[in-house]
Amino acid sequence: MSDEIVNRVAQSKLITFDLEDYYPEGERVVLDIKEWLHEGFILREKEFRNHVSEHNWEQYKNAFVALTCSTDAIIPGWANMLIASKLQPYAKKVVVGNLEQLETSLYQLAIEKIDVTLFQDKSIIIKGCSNKPVPPNAYLWITTKIQSVAKSIMYGEACSSVPLFKKK
Repeated sequence: MSDEIVNRVAQSKLITFDLEDYYPEGERVVLDIKEWLHEGFILREKEFRNHVSEHNWEQYKNAFVALTCSTDAIIPGWANMLIASKLQPYAKKVVVGNLEQLETSLYQLAIEKIDVTLFQDKSIIIKGCSNKPVPPNAYLWITTKIQSVAKSIMYGEACSSVPLFKKK
């Protein structure tokens, strides 16, 4: 019996895919417009436009912005469009919604750019744990994208993975 310890995971041909590697770096900012509304609920165009024109838009330089209203106010589409037009020279990305919706949008763009030919006929394990906020949809999108070319797909860690797909 040999005393040598063999790392079979390191010797395997498994490719570990970590969605965290595709995390777009940059500041995330929530822009809540409730203070720009009369009593937090009513959009009065003249007042709203004044808030928009007086706001310091440069503070969003190179940031990812989630545009929201934390009250149940009904915001007309043009209001969000007006704000987006002011953010356009500064922000990297603007979405209407919360931080999770922003992350989902960022990951969708990142996953669309991935060249899956690198995974042709390979066994892939999609890493499950992350320190960065990876939205649940990102796992679905990468699974379906890689499935078109992969030999097999698993989820988790090499030592305790869950099989998801195997090409017949």
